[in-house]
Amino acid sequence: MTLDDAILQRRSVRGFLAQEVPDATIREVLELAQWAPSNCNVQPWLPHVVSGAALATLRDALVTAALAQQPFDPDWPADGKYHGPYRERQHDAAARLYGAMGVERRDLAGRHAAYLRNHQFFDAPHAVFIFMQAPFDTREATDIGMYAQTLMLAMTSRGIGSCAQGALGLYTGTVRRHLGLPDDHRLLFGISFGYEDPAVRANAARTVRAPIAEAVRFHR
Repeated sequence: MTLDDAILQRRSVRGFLAQEVPDATIREVLELAQWAPSNCNVQPWLPHVVSGAALATLRDALVTAALAQQPFDPDWPADGKYHGPYRERQHDAAARLYGAMGVERRDLAGRHAAYLRNHQFFDAPHAVFIFMQAPFDTREATDIGMYAQTLMLAMTSRGIGSCAQGALGLYTGTVRRHLGLPDDHRLLFGISFGYEDPAVRANAARTVRAPIAEAVRFHR
């Protein structure tokens, strides 16, 4: 697979097979991701890969917290509102996803069940939680974004599906407690990954991208 192919084929997979990714392959993509760029080569990312019994236990804890409507405790603001074209793109993405799932806009129970799937890792056999140690802030967070993209492209090139999830950063206390991490490890987001289950209806959803005429400004 070429780099162009990996970029174009990478997408958010929301339904996975139970089949685990071989440990050697997981280590391979993580080693590639280490070559992502970062300011002064600081490499501020702190990824924690969770699988097997540890993932099942954490999944149960996150679902329990969500069902109990436990207050969110994100390390980063998670209640921002989009406006203008950004809001339009958000609505379009949601319409495509829920449309593929057959969930109507007024089906509140169906939409809530779809939301809970985030905390179930979409049945993925693996997840990687990406932390950043305090006092790192916005500059280092941008480096971690480049790390995550590199990691997901490496996964895509090997036939591994992934889904970067802000929802996995909503219950940070629960995640840190289960992983045995101190409070200075600040959680940005998680990535569920594994092999895509083509039978899951959500995986038929396809989003679009704005043309560069809407996004890019050229200066000479």
